[in-house]
Amino acid sequence: MARIKSLDELNKIREEALEKRKLKAASGEIQVIVGMGTCGIAAGARETMKAILDEIEVKEISGVLVTQTGCMGLCEMEPIVQVVLGENPKVTYGKVNPDIARKIMQNHVIDGEILEDHVVPM
Repeated sequence: MARIKSLDELNKIREEALEKRKLKAASGEIQVIVGMGTCGIAAGARETMKAILDEIEVKEISGVLVTQTGCMGLCEMEPIVQVVLGENPKVTYGKVNPDIARKIMQNHVIDGEILEDHVVPM
């Protein structure tokens, strides 16, 4: 790590860190959570996660925080994806393959329309 040689340099580093923190906090407006427990991975959660990340990149969607979690206790419904838009209740989708993941990103995350036929009642 390079040495900080002046107070100005330290302040610049501090400002950059604060900006990164702001961006991280702002990106929490929309959360997409992918279940990546053993059963989820076996059911194809990695491919589902990749499809979600690809959609964000291709469509240049901003403000989305994508995270992974462990087992959600619904092994028969894996891969599971949860979407939280702002203050709205969490929506849980089951048996999400890459094609359904892309539809979730377009219809729910971008257009705000829940894909009712893929929702898992919680």
